[in-house]
Amino acid sequence: MATLKEAIEFLEAGDWQAAHGIVQKDSSALGSWAHGIVHMMEGDLRNASHWYGRAGRERPERSGISADIAALKEAAGV
Repeated sequence: MATLKEAIEFLEAGDWQAAHGIVQKDSSALGSWAHGIVHMMEGDLRNASHWYGRAGRERPERSGISADIAALKEAAGV
């Protein structure tokens, strides 16, 4: 089974589709955060807001995606 670490690597590479296949199976807070990032990258802000909410986080502006990926990576200890 693919891991959150792999999903983060896909997010860093801009491959939100590959990351989505991983994070949709992860119900943890970090998985929900990553799922929110996936939908931000996709451009589905409504869905992104849902997943950020499940993670207990505020959805950033689209321009903050890179910083959010870095923060997720740090929080995940990757």
